[in-house]
This record gives sequence, C-alpha cells and structure tokens, in this order.
Amino acid sequence: MSNAVSVTFERTLGFSRSLYTTVIAFAGFLAASSALFLFSVDAAEGSAATLASLWAAGASPFLPVLAALYGMETWSGERRSGRIETLLASPVRERDMVVGKFLGVWAMMVFSIVVFHVSSAVAVSWFAPKLMAGQGMFSFLPAFAGLALQSALWSAVAVMMSSFTRSSALAACLSIALTVALPRGLWWVARQWSGEGKSAFGEMPLDANAFDFASGLFSTADVFCYVAFSASALFIATKSIVSLRFSGKGTLGWKYSNMIAVMLSIVLAVTSASLASRLDFTIDIPVGRSAQWGRDRTRKILSETRGRIDVTLLLSRKDSMFRPLAHSLRALSGLADSAGGARLAVRYVDPVWDVGPAERLVREGVEGPGIVFSKGRRMEVLPISGGLDDRAVASAIRKVALPPQRRTICWVAGHGESSFESYGSFGMSDIARDLVREGYRNQTLELTSDSQIPQDAALVIVAGAKNGFASIETGRLEAYLHQGGRLLVLIDSTDSVSLVSLLSAWGIMPLQASLPGAKTLSGTDVIVDGFGDHPITDPLKRSQLVFEKPLQFVPSAVAESLSAGADGIEFTELAKVGSATVAAISERGAGLGEDLARAIRPTRVAAIGDATFVMNAHLSSRANANRDFFLNAVAYLAGTGGTVGPGEHSFALVSGIDRATRLRFAASYVVGVPLLLALVMCVFVSLRRR
Repeated sequence: MSNAVSVTFERTLGFSRSLYTTVIAFAGFLAASSALFLFSVDAAEGSAATLASLWAAGASPFLPVLAALYGMETWSGERRSGRIETLLASPVRERDMVVGKFLGVWAMMVFSIVVFHVSSAVAVSWFAPKLMAGQGMFSFLPAFAGLALQSALWSAVAVMMSSFTRSSALAACLSIALTVALPRGLWWVARQWSGEGKSAFGEMPLDANAFDFASGLFSTADVFCYVAFSASALFIATKSIVSLRFSGKGTLGWKYSNMIAVMLSIVLAVTSASLASRLDFTIDIPVGRSAQWGRDRTRKILSETRGRIDVTLLLSRKDSMFRPLAHSLRALSGLADSAGGARLAVRYVDPVWDVGPAERLVREGVEGPGIVFSKGRRMEVLPISGGLDDRAVASAIRKVALPPQRRTICWVAGHGESSFESYGSFGMSDIARDLVREGYRNQTLELTSDSQIPQDAALVIVAGAKNGFASIETGRLEAYLHQGGRLLVLIDSTDSVSLVSLLSAWGIMPLQASLPGAKTLSGTDVIVDGFGDHPITDPLKRSQLVFEKPLQFVPSAVAESLSAGADGIEFTELAKVGSATVAAISERGAGLGEDLARAIRPTRVAAIGDATFVMNAHLSSRANANRDFFLNAVAYLAGTGGTVGPGEHSFALVSGIDRATRLRFAASYVVGVPLLLALVMCVFVSLRRR
C-alpha cells in the first residue's frame, strides 16, 4: 500500500468515526440484521437450513444500505466543504485517493460484519446452545468471506456515487437505488414477465450468492463478477475526480474521451462477467452440517448387504439443495466403503443438461427431484420435498437391498380416533407415510364381533379414541395382548373408562396431570425434555417433545402386585415433565432371557398422554422430536429395532428454546446489544469532537 493510499485510508476511517450518522448506520444494521437472522432461525426451525446460511442471509440484504451510508461522505463531504480543491492541488494521483477511501469504507463494512458475527455467536450460545452444537469458527468462514466480497462491491459503488455530487444524502440515495432498487426491481419484473415464474428464475442472485458462499460453494464466475464490477466502479470514481481537477481546462474532445473510457469500462466489466459465467467452475468446500448421513443404523444395513446399489440424485445443479445433498451422498458412499458391505455407485442427473438419463428415470416412475436407490429390479425414490434424514435413507437402502417383508400396523377405528388416511390438520397421514417408508403397511381395524386382528399384525394403535369400547372389543384386545401382542395408545382424556381399565390391567394408570411451571413454546403446549432410560428414548436425551396438555401415568395396582417372572409386569417411564410421567411402557415378561423371549413373545403396551402430538399440524414443523419418539416407539413395540434420535437428521435445524427464552433472546439480541453499542460509540464520537 502506497503512502498516499495509506494516508487517505486512515483519514477516511478517522473522519467516519467522528460522525453520528456512522453510529446510526452501524446500530441500524446490527438491529435489522439481528432481527432478520432471528426471524429466519424461527421460520427455519426443523428445516434444511444451516446456521451459517441464515446468518449470512440476515446480513446480506442490508449491506448495500450500510455501504451507502458509510460512503456517502467520502467525496461529497470534500466537495461541499471545499477541501476537494486542496486535495486536487496536491501531487497525489486521483486513483490513490479513490482506493484509499474505498479501503476505508470497506474496512468499516468488514468491522460491522465481524461485530454482527460476534454478537450473534454470543447470543446464540447463551440462549440457544443447541444451534451452536458442532458449529466451529471454520463453518462461518465461507459465509464471512462471501459477505466481505459483496461488501467490496457495495463500498466501491458508494464511493463512486459520492464522487458525483456535493449532497451526501443524494449520494446515498443514488447508491441504494443502484445496488438495491435496480437489481431487485429488474429481478421482480423478470419473474413477473416469465411464464414459468420461480421455476425459470429462482432466487435473486445476490441472495442466492449469500447462501452459496455460506454452504462453501465458491463460483469463479460470481467471484470474478464482484471483482470486475468493483474495479469498474472505482475506475469511474477516479475518472469523476479527474474531471474535477481539469474542470474548465479540458477540450471537448478530452471530455468525450473521458466519457468513452467510462462506458468502455462498463462494457468491459459486463463482457468479462459474461465470459466468466461461460467458463465457470466451482470450489466446493464441505462446511456445516450437510454430510451427516451414516449413523449406526445405516452402517449396519450397509454392512449386511452385498453387491452394488446405484444412487442417483435427480436435481438441478443450480438448486440450493444440490450442494448439501451431494456432500451427503459422498459421505454415504464413503460409509459404505468403510462398512465393507454394499458398494454405492453415485451419479448426478441434471434435468436440464442430462436430458437422456432424466427421461429414462421419468419413464421408470420418478416423478420429480429426488434420490433414486436401485438394485436389480427394485427401486426406491426419496423425494426432495418430503424431507430427508438418516432414517429415510436407511429405510430406502434396506428396501432395495433386502427382500421386502409385510408388517401390518392396525389402526383401531370406530371410536372417534384420528385417521391415518386423513390429510387434514387433525389427520395422521404424515406419520402414516413415514411408517410406509419404514416398510410397514397401515390397515384400519374395527373391533366388531366379526373382526379379527391379523396374524401378521406388528402392533395395534389406538390414536385418540373419544368414545368408549364395547366389552367384546376390549375382550379382543385383551386376547391379543395375552398372546404376546403389542399395543400403542395415544390418550389425552380419562373419559374413556374402558380404555383406562384396559391400560390399568396392563400396569399403566392414566391420571389428569397438573404441570405448574412447565416450559412452553406457544403458551398452550408443554415442552417435554425429561426422558427415562429405555431404548425408545435413549437416542432422544438431548432433544425435546411438545405435547398439548398431556395426561400423567403412574404404575397401576397390577404392576405393583405381580411378581417378577413370565407373568411379571414392569412399568417404565419414557418421558416426563418435572416429576410427572407423560409417556410410559409396560412389559409382561420383560425379565425373560433372550432365548425365552424369542420363544415366548413378551407383551408390550405403551401409553402416550397426548393424542395430537403426531397429527399433521404438529408435524408440519420439525422443531421437536415428536416424529422420532413415535417411530421409535413403533419400532420397539414391533420388535424391529432401528431407533434413532433427532440428531441423526442430516439437515434438521433445532433451537430447543421455549417462548419465554425466545422473547428474552429477541429483546437482548435485537434491541439491547445494538442500543448498548450505539451508546458506547456516541460517547467516543462526543470525545473525538471535543
């Protein structure tokens, strides 16, 4: 850095630090970015987003405005005060002064991003430590580099606009118009004009770049575009200052040549950007939580499988999910190699560029973007829109690798239960689809006099019965359980006397619960974060369930009176709120040895004190482990194993905070921190001005 550039850089920083507008701009940026980040985290709860991408997306939209406010005085102030005459009279090249001012504005931008990152990391670590689990400094470096690259362009444009006018307010408005209103307006018009809408244009490139950088994807075309247009803006700013030096002295030809040079710089930048986009290649850095498939369950299935399994990702390479899915598939292939069983052959098919392979997949029944697992004539498709986790991937591999098995789950009907065939908010089609994905077959069961519980029934589910059971119906359930049957009851009221009696006969007594001081998300629900020692809940120890006014369970007199042995009934707590048990399981013959357990199938009855916790409306957000808890209970009752925890979801973002904590988070992070920093900066500005 030359001496002139260094002096101008330090002078720009010193002058900016003495302005109250700088304090207001910094505090406003911090508050706005924090609010958007917090809102994005809340909206993305349980989604595929990563913390780094949400953090970058929180800052990116406000960077152009911040640069415009930081850079509006760089030349406008000099022109308005008359200092520009002194500067131009000095033997310093205009280019050095422009570069120095640009570096000063850019340094302030980078400093603001650093403060935003530090405040975000501290606040998240304090209020939502689950979000920071496994998030090291390295995972945020690509996002930080991307924001710094965007800031360079916005800083250059701000300096350029400031060189055109004496009014700093006008300079800021022109800069915001060029960097915010114009590109976003043109993009909105293009989306409205296109017949395909979002499918044709997708995300706004500036926003998409922030997500790409945060996910570790650096495109040479994008990087070159930012650099090229930044250089063009600085060149135009230099020419603008040069024209002031020779104002009234130059000939008409010199003025025209100056204008032509400016136009050529714009043409060069646009042409270079177009060429770079055609020669584009990407650097894909694996960061964040993308490559997380491959837990114990998947490893076991892969180790027990032989031969080759073809895995095809049918997805556009421009889709925001392509990078994390590609990372995960590469990790899954490496897991298969280390497991020593099946070999995975991974390939990628872009519907736009790989038309032939895409058409063949469509003819084979693949209806949209997804991951296709195939082995021989067996094929399983995991749609991207359905959400992907380790459980789904393991089930898909098992279906194509192992012979299919029929396992029937019987849903009792006729008493006001929730239906697994209902797609409404109060239906259970969502969780039923997960059961099908696990390899089960759902079937309606009406316990009338001429009905029989199928011999191949894995278990029977009673999902929120509102009416009582006839004696013949409870008799059929009793007979089924005495033969080693498995029963899962979702119950939120003790009004059904017959159902309460059935549970009591098998060791579980439902009671109305009083849960003072229980944590809540919405004010009406209850957060359940206490878990017992059991295979169903062991993987969920660091997660939470969300119930609606749950019942409490205690051991019934039967469980307390029967002795150990083949007829002994063992009551086990599964989930608790404080000291109240809200989910429990009882097992007859739980103490039998493994050999006897295979010969004499133990009876298992599980009761969950909420009939709504796996309804479609409650599973629309994955901010809890309700889905995993239910599927784990089904797996254990059916005897198939394969319980997993929410930590095994490849992309699930879970904060684990209740409503009260969220309000404190917002108050301190969005209001408290920016206000405190603004007050401190105002004190320093006042001291500098004395």
